[in-house]
Amino acid sequence: MSDSKHNSGSKLFQNDIFERLLAGETILPNDSQIDKLREEAFAVKVLLNQMNNSSNPEEITDILSQILDKEVQDIAVFTPIYINYGKHITIGKNVFINFDCTFLALGGIIIENDVLIGPKVSLITENHPLNPKDRKGLICKSILIKKNAWIGANATILPGVTIGENAIVAAGAVVSKDVPDNTVVGGIPAKFIKTI
Repeated sequence: MSDSKHNSGSKLFQNDIFERLLAGETILPNDSQIDKLREEAFAVKVLLNQMNNSSNPEEITDILSQILDKEVQDIAVFTPIYINYGKHITIGKNVFINFDCTFLALGGIIIENDVLIGPKVSLITENHPLNPKDRKGLICKSILIKKNAWIGANATILPGVTIGENAIVAAGAVVSKDVPDNTVVGGIPAKFIKTI
């Protein structure tokens, strides 16, 4: 038994590429595990094709649970939706996700209860280093969308952003900084508009 624990511990010690991305490590194209990213993205695409071609809400929820590797409940998803890696996404209850959303989730996305996500919203946790010699590398920061927030149509939430409880992101906004609770933001880049 101690051997199996030791083996699993050494596996963790090698630091899986997905865990390293979640931890904010820069992953360069020559990383020994880089092929795992491509393999996982194509495995998710098989499930996405099934989900996006379904018109059965229960089947959509079931396949989304498979993609996220955790059960989702009481959510409504209008397909199509695009996800590159589902295991770093957590979705609360009573969430609505409208058509044509894109979740690039290697950095982790948490969507709390009662969130509304409009059509064509992009949640992007992934970025590239500024240094030109490392530009093809990948660096991630998580996104948190707190309870009862509303993300308007075609908004883009960038890496590392927290959207506050009850906050509203106006349609078309590009959000690069945290949005406080109970506020409305809009524009490119998104700026404070008013308190709710």
